[in-house]
Amino acid sequence: MNTTRYNRQIILPEVGVIGQQKLQRAKVLIIGAGGLGVAVLPYLTAAGIGEIGIMDDDKIDVTNLHRQVIYKSSSVGKSKVLEATAMALELNPSIKINAITERLNHKNAISLFEQYDIIVDATDNLNTKYLINDACCVTNKPFVYGSIYKFEGQVSVFNYEGGPTYRCLFPDETSDFRGCNEAGVLGISVGIIGMFQANEVLKIILGIGEVMYGKLLVYNILNNEQQKFEFSKSTTVTMDKLSFEKKYVLSENPIFEIAAIVALKQINNPKVVFLDVRNSDEYPKMAIHSCVQIPLDELEKEWHRLDSTATLYVFCQSGIRSKKAVEILMKHNFENVKSIAGGAKKMDKIGYNKTASVSNSINN
Repeated sequence: MNTTRYNRQIILPEVGVIGQQKLQRAKVLIIGAGGLGVAVLPYLTAAGIGEIGIMDDDKIDVTNLHRQVIYKSSSVGKSKVLEATAMALELNPSIKINAITERLNHKNAISLFEQYDIIVDATDNLNTKYLINDACCVTNKPFVYGSIYKFEGQVSVFNYEGGPTYRCLFPDETSDFRGCNEAGVLGISVGIIGMFQANEVLKIILGIGEVMYGKLLVYNILNNEQQKFEFSKSTTVTMDKLSFEKKYVLSENPIFEIAAIVALKQINNPKVVFLDVRNSDEYPKMAIHSCVQIPLDELEKEWHRLDSTATLYVFCQSGIRSKKAVEILMKHNFENVKSIAGGAKKMDKIGYNKTASVSNSINN
């Protein structure tokens, strides 16, 4: 170990040579090489984390450059992970960087997480955040969470030493999540939150300070105010390997999903019923004669109003809640039911966006 490189942090009594050795032995996996990921990576690299994995299947786009500041204009079109890896190794050639140019999914998450000590969530995708949480629960790994919405960011540490998980704080995975591509973001936001995340990683490894578990830090860059909210571990939220497999084999199996354009070709098929699980005040309404509306939060008690022998195409606003609806219906022995990928947004884009009269039930 080159102690000269790390001298200014080694002289801190809370770190010292022993602490630096802990950093050198640590293995950290960063999921996402976007705004948060490229803020976390340089600081962990410079601190001397011995092995860092960086995972993303995306390529650099010109719209990324205002917030993903390690990438150059000449890097547009290139792999984010490969460019990030080159930067990290130039910054600190003494550490190991694992470039993983694939998307995280339920098939690779468990085996991948088992190779690391800490998982960093640097994603802007709601489904991926739940997948990270669930895989961390199965593998018993802490995960450092970060999220951005416009001028506000959130940071927490989940599944740390048996503490609360992401699902304890956010049990409803059916909410529509707007990432920076839709809501917008000021570049400095991801930098600040990413550095908060890197700090949590270092505190966990070194065993110093107060790790942000059981607490959610919310930081607003417009007024420089921050708040902490405490939350407890839920006794009803559990995730083991068996429940993990059951959940993700269903949700990622394409047999339970149908493309919007394919579903809409059946709009006049009398044997097909479209089920809208959005709330009644959500738009656009869909011009589908056979459309039934039952909000998702009512489906568990209202499913019996549907014909279990019919072919059901389920949709919500973006294709998230409809997957949950499919799970509910299949639990009640509905066999011919599929979630419409992309939901009403996708169907609206195709052109089915006129107001229609919507039936409230089938078998009254």
